[in-house]
Amino acid sequence: MKLGYKKIVVKVGSNVITQANGLPDEVRINHLVDQLAAIKAQGIEVILVSSGAVAAGRSLIKVSEKQDAVTTRQLLAAIGQVKLINTYSNFFANHHIKCAQVLVTKEDFRDRAHYLNMKNCLQILLQNDVIPVVNENDVVSVTELMFTDNDELAGLIASMLNADALIILSNVNGIYNGDPKLATSEVIQEITGPVSNLASFIQIGKSSFGRGGMVTKSTMAQKVAKLGINVHIANGTADDILTDLLNNEVVHTHFVPEKIKSGKKKWLAHSETAATGIVKLNDGAKAVLTSGKASSLLPIGIIEIQTDFLKGDIIKIIDEKNQLIGLGIAEYGSDKARERIGQKKQKALVHYDYFYSSI
Repeated sequence: MKLGYKKIVVKVGSNVITQANGLPDEVRINHLVDQLAAIKAQGIEVILVSSGAVAAGRSLIKVSEKQDAVTTRQLLAAIGQVKLINTYSNFFANHHIKCAQVLVTKEDFRDRAHYLNMKNCLQILLQNDVIPVVNENDVVSVTELMFTDNDELAGLIASMLNADALIILSNVNGIYNGDPKLATSEVIQEITGPVSNLASFIQIGKSSFGRGGMVTKSTMAQKVAKLGINVHIANGTADDILTDLLNNEVVHTHFVPEKIKSGKKKWLAHSETAATGIVKLNDGAKAVLTSGKASSLLPIGIIEIQTDFLKGDIIKIIDEKNQLIGLGIAEYGSDKARERIGQKKQKALVHYDYFYSSI
């Protein structure tokens, strides 16, 4: 039975489209493009998030051993991104499909105006039958400004565009209940809700070319599923993987989504690094906020304002043990919030519509 999605984000890891020698696997890329074209022909909107610029750069230039890692990455990404997008463009042209290059940084998601501009750009591409090919801009993204990996970026894009599903293509069949190398291990085919012990199943090893391992993938997948989006992790090195997955004919891991969240909450879910203020609540207020009922954050439940913030800033909300409860947009600044700590009948510091629970 077909899954019936209307809009999907497909994330292709560098380990899927890179050969063992570190150079791009153009046969695999071509096969993926053939599948994406077939999916698009069915009327499904497709957004591609693709790694592989550094590998493409490696095929064009030899880098001196003396270069440091960041400089090398910038060099390879800058020249490799041109080759990568040209490769996609040529293969899509065989199907009379246009694609567009969209390079983004983490900073673009922190600012609400930037975020909405990027969303508008992607939507206008889709409306004009263009497939966006999204990648992190490795030329300007260094260390603290980088996404954890392109899985995180793909999760943000899926949330931003209210996609029905995010499909993450790796070089394994999904998340296993043990070491994937052991014959006794099996793919966990369905994951519902938060699974605290998931990390204990997963091998900590990374692929030889990518930045993100399975722990990162599973953490991000749970966050995206919590926002109401299906997440599938499957083996991108298997032939016809995308068409088989959408026909529900392949063993893989499916993170079952929860109730769909609003656009503002989808943005907030990924905004922890942009938070300025920190507000500590008592356990009673925590219980109310995380009950699942529509509740705003009132000053009566606040114990302490730990760092300053202004009206409109994103703030972290923590409990008595300093654990993150969620993120919200402040209705007023920290000065007023301090004056109202513990008081009844005061205006909410965070309205329910602008609160995202991370629990």
